[in-house]
Amino acid sequence: MTGPLRIGIAGLGTVGANVAALLGRQQDLLALRCGRPLVVTAVSARRRGADRGVDLSAVRWHDDPVSLATDPKVDVVCELIGGSDGVARALVEAALAAGKDVVTANKALLAHHGTALARAAEERGLTLGYEAAVAGGIPAIKGLREGLAANAIREVHGILNGTCNYILTEMRETGRGFEDVLAEAQRLGYAEADPSFDVDGVDAAHKLAILTALAFGCEVDFGAVHVEGIRHVTAVDIQYAAELGYRIKLLGIARRTDDGIEQRVHPCMVPVGAPIAAVDGVFNAVVADGDFVDKVLLVGRGAGGGPTASAVVADLVDVARGRRTPTFAVPAPGLTRMRPAPISARKGAYYVRLMVVDRPGVIADIAAALRDERVSMESFLQRGRSPEEAVPVVLTTHDTEEAAMLRALRTIETFDAVLEPPRMIRIETF
Repeated sequence: MTGPLRIGIAGLGTVGANVAALLGRQQDLLALRCGRPLVVTAVSARRRGADRGVDLSAVRWHDDPVSLATDPKVDVVCELIGGSDGVARALVEAALAAGKDVVTANKALLAHHGTALARAAEERGLTLGYEAAVAGGIPAIKGLREGLAANAIREVHGILNGTCNYILTEMRETGRGFEDVLAEAQRLGYAEADPSFDVDGVDAAHKLAILTALAFGCEVDFGAVHVEGIRHVTAVDIQYAAELGYRIKLLGIARRTDDGIEQRVHPCMVPVGAPIAAVDGVFNAVVADGDFVDKVLLVGRGAGGGPTASAVVADLVDVARGRRTPTFAVPAPGLTRMRPAPISARKGAYYVRLMVVDRPGVIADIAAALRDERVSMESFLQRGRSPEEAVPVVLTTHDTEEAAMLRALRTIETFDAVLEPPRMIRIETF
């Protein structure tokens, strides 16, 4: 096909405006690579008069984004509004029903409704592109779905939220606390005024649910993701991590196990020599472990107008070329309903920090509680002594089952000499 691919963009925030700008700036290159022009013919946004740094005077405006679905001069709809329901979902469903391909950056929509939307698209022979929904400018989706198509994936994990990675990096490099660094991230625009989705792990969990479906050919199941954020990580924990040879990262991990498929997002201690430990600041990383390639690491900017727009346009290029690929690597009817592995079945090592009053017998009681649950200590650190005030006691364990670790910690928490709830961080060696 040599006629232009006519594009409708819903949402002209940072990403939408950058998509329009990129399509204009790279129009000759894209036409050469696609064999046809890529042209924005219609847009929808709340404010028509806003200065978005791109000339949109020649395109049609729709006050109702959903009306893009029935615009006869739109071939493909870019949904860049966001949100798991509401107008974003209505637009995508209407566009697919009208026979239009869809490209979206909306991880929340896919995490909650990805399976149904994939079925709707594939039943009509349409593309549902979502490269921009996971890890911004990193080609994580195409890398897994096409580049590693010959591999059975054993595990996928990664740094999936740049805000958290920035906060943890700054805490490590400056010694400042979480709240101080979060406030700085908000001033710099790396964190929202309400940072909950980022720092509580929800954003990363949305992305992990998508990667899990793609890696293992299963239905998207956001409800099966175990989610923890980084609010409880302190500068003290980061200092101890360094002393023990680790760095703390918020990771999303999806892994095949004998108990089912793990899906979990939480802070992890990773060895300083692990490649992912060196990914700092606002950068993201995705690691896929395939049976023929072993581990593949992709690193890049996981957010921002330019990188995300690049990912959106990569999907538009596929549409322009007529390339059709099953949404989650296998045809939607073949997506299996996975058996989720409970977090309590996780087997691995642990870091634990206790704040205790250093009285005779306290350490023996702690050791006994661990022994009773068959938890073996690997290392033990104590700084300072005080019979009146709490001092930190840090221990790491050999591999054990999480259920046993939690039972031991519940017992330890009842001790009079333990003045704060135990802080536990899982150790991942990869």
